[in-house]
Amino acid sequence: MNQATLPASDSIKRGRRLEYLTLGWNLGEAAVAIGAGLLAGSTALLGFGIDSLIESLSGSVLLWRLSHGEKGERREQTARKLVGISLLILATYVGFEAAESLAKREPPAASYVGIALAVLSVIVMPLLARAKRKVAASLKSRAMHADSKQTDICAYLSAILLLGLGANALFGWWWADPVAALLMVPIIGKEGIEAMRGGTCCCA
Repeated sequence: MNQATLPASDSIKRGRRLEYLTLGWNLGEAAVAIGAGLLAGSTALLGFGIDSLIESLSGSVLLWRLSHGEKGERREQTARKLVGISLLILATYVGFEAAESLAKREPPAASYVGIALAVLSVIVMPLLARAKRKVAASLKSRAMHADSKQTDICAYLSAILLLGLGANALFGWWWADPVAALLMVPIIGKEGIEAMRGGTCCCA
């Protein structure tokens, strides 16, 4: 039996497990990234850690939505809007941090802990996003599909962090991370607006 044909109750349970896993991962990721960022004096790592806290908000929203089962279209709409708001907050924060890093011309210090964390996140986040989309399609939940897109964005930001820290550590390219982060801002913002408007299709 594939995910699309699972009973709704089973899909809801699977969705809850995925959100608990995401929440636990993001909280652990935030603790490691913020700690490593403080030790290395790395704005990129600190920003990534705070991003993980914002991602935790999205996971909490979806856990709240799934706890009410199949009923409550109003709850679904509210959850979707809250996920969209968290995406817009994320876009604003990433843009501010990237611009500040460029203005100060302060390269992030080499952090092997940060690089290892980014590698793990690049591997884990796409797997979580794919699993969430399957559950979203089963439940026809735009809110959960929007949350899967935010998980995708976390993977993109992990790749950006990896490239930024790697380029700085290997070549001294201090500007690599903030420039790449700025390129992500319109993508994050677009997903946030679509989530709030309900434009994200749960069957994608």
